[in-house]
Amino acid sequence: MARIILDEQAMTDEQRAACAEAISGRRGKIPSPMIAWLRNPELARRGQQLGEVLRFQTSLEPDLVELAILVTARHWTAHQVWTSHKRYALQYGIDEWLIETIASGMAPICSKPRHQIVYDVSKALLEQRRLSDALYGRAIAELGEPGLVELVAIIGYYCLVAMTANAFELGLPDNKAAELGDPKFMGVADP
Repeated sequence: MARIILDEQAMTDEQRAACAEAISGRRGKIPSPMIAWLRNPELARRGQQLGEVLRFQTSLEPDLVELAILVTARHWTAHQVWTSHKRYALQYGIDEWLIETIASGMAPICSKPRHQIVYDVSKALLEQRRLSDALYGRAIAELGEPGLVELVAIIGYYCLVAMTANAFELGLPDNKAAELGDPKFMGVADP
């Protein structure tokens, strides 16, 4: 059950304005992390604006954006993010086997070079926190410098989204993704 909810009756004018702005944008709705971010309306406004740019206004094709989001959601075991973006990934033509492979934690061998580079860059940044010279060179050759900058921003932004969803249990239990396992702490001890 979500730890934080959107109480429309108790919202301030600033919170209402941030919600109206999100609803009037490309998404047409309030993105789930914004439910938590509304505790600081300026964070909510700017966070959802950044998300809108990264989802809809980069040089990367929509399937590449969704692939990076799925790799990030899997890394964080973010059920709500995974469930939402799995639907978009399928819509943009990402193969079911690729999605299942990522969900299982296995490293896929992608048939499309741009998918492979997005997967490899995402995994390297999430797990090793940097790119080797060789991977950096491959990424620049495949995506270009603007594309790589945008990809890094997408991964970073969706780390924030995933941590927000996990911390406040947004979308649970409704968006539990069975293929990701138990959303509760994933074996992490409570300090």
